[in-house]
Amino acid sequence: MKLYFILEGRRGPQVPGPIMTAVFDILNRRGFLIDVAITEHMVLRPELLTVHHDLYLLKSDTELALSTAGILHAQGAQILNPYPCCVAVKDKIIASQRLRAANIPTPRSWVTGDLALMRPLVEQFPLIIKPYRGFHGWGIHIVHNPSELATVPTPENPVLIQEFIKESEQDLKIYVVGDEVFATCKPFSSTSFAQPGRPHPLTDEVRNIAVRCGQVFGLGLYGLDIIEGPTGPVVVDVNCFPGYKGVPHAPSLLADYIEEYTRGRYDLDLSKLDEAKQHNDQVHKIIESPPSYKEFPKSVVPDHQHSV
Repeated sequence: MKLYFILEGRRGPQVPGPIMTAVFDILNRRGFLIDVAITEHMVLRPELLTVHHDLYLLKSDTELALSTAGILHAQGAQILNPYPCCVAVKDKIIASQRLRAANIPTPRSWVTGDLALMRPLVEQFPLIIKPYRGFHGWGIHIVHNPSELATVPTPENPVLIQEFIKESEQDLKIYVVGDEVFATCKPFSSTSFAQPGRPHPLTDEVRNIAVRCGQVFGLGLYGLDIIEGPTGPVVVDVNCFPGYKGVPHAPSLLADYIEEYTRGRYDLDLSKLDEAKQHNDQVHKIIESPPSYKEFPKSVVPDHQHSV
């Protein structure tokens, strides 16, 4: 069986890293034929891209990698994680809406292309500003008042703005491989993605949140960033096919999952997502009381529904 790994080249000179190199070795010993590529290091003709492998493993969320996967997906390629799932996770605006709709604890969020409109909010509580298609902490700003908001560069693209949860000294990284959920802990920083975490006890509550996130997006290999909020754990980010740094026996776990996926053991059928959401809506009927806001300009509507 032929596998094709689409890797990310922006992490640094060591690509693939030691975990993925070990995954390749294990799969090779099991008889799989492995091809590896970084789309940014290739010259491609889109109209000539065709499916030649049994499974494509999308371990990059760059724009070029996603576009390439989209072309292959349209031709019926089997992709792990599925292309539509990766696109939804990459777009933080869509991801935020899906998480909230599934009653998964996340910060309150707003979207805009004009940061000046957020002044009434930042006068009341700190905000974290994220590029809607950002990665690895790039372009994130935390602002506590209008003066700090004014120093943020004018965004070229839409931004996702979230109520800033009181900063924790530790960042809980959750890694999921199929049915297996692992937690690691590392110091909280904008560059923590590059640091290996240390194993951390996993509570039933966090495990349940992690499993539900996978169901919401249709993912099999994914990670979460979780911060402890005033009322419990809060999901602040979801990512596809993470690095699994600090996860015990990660190469064997990943190789086993990939092999079982090729045999059809795992079903990431997107048609089940609507059923899962309907079930959540019936079981979890949560009605939020809107917070007390100071008067907003007419162009800013904080919490009630919008019609588009």
